[in-house]
Amino acid sequence: MRKREWVQRIEQILDAYVPDPEVPLHATSPFTLLIAVLLSAQCTDARVNQVTPRLFERADTAAKMLALHVEQIEEIIRPCGLYKAKAKAILGLSKILVEKYRGKVPQTLEELEELPGVGHKTASAVVSHAFHIPAFPVDTHIHRCAKRWGLSSGKSVQQTEADLKKAFPKKEWIRRHLQIILFARKYCPARGHRVTECPICREMV
Repeated sequence: MRKREWVQRIEQILDAYVPDPEVPLHATSPFTLLIAVLLSAQCTDARVNQVTPRLFERADTAAKMLALHVEQIEEIIRPCGLYKAKAKAILGLSKILVEKYRGKVPQTLEELEELPGVGHKTASAVVSHAFHIPAFPVDTHIHRCAKRWGLSSGKSVQQTEADLKKAFPKKEWIRRHLQIILFARKYCPARGHRVTECPICREMV
């Protein structure tokens, strides 16, 4: 099967198994999404969704967050892990948002990546899901599946992102990114993966 035909087949399977992908992190604004994505580093989305309601009840804007003490933030987000570094980053980026952007979250990757605690993946997720600007955030699930499915060499996250952007139409990037994450968690996991039980992998046998 040629590469383009294989990509189309993957698209068909993703559409069949994950027809209506939704952002797994709960957020009500660009700011709350930014904080949720930051907290999700080395933490499950489910755990983040358990923690953020309490945090956002106290501070759902940069200005309100800036009014909290770092210890207050640490106490709330402790279950997410790396809580000291994350709390420091949350306060740091909130300060920049208030002073430089009037409390608003910027809409470019470059501006977002300059914020404390915000890397390329986090910035890509925010522009995608907060502002609907095409991007292809690559997490561990996507990186793993892209290699398994022959869509990328898997040598680096950067290479995987570039390869997937070439494989899928730009208008589909946001949808495909979510579909692959949700599909991977259920059908193509890192542990206990069985080729015959994955709807995509079994077509490669």
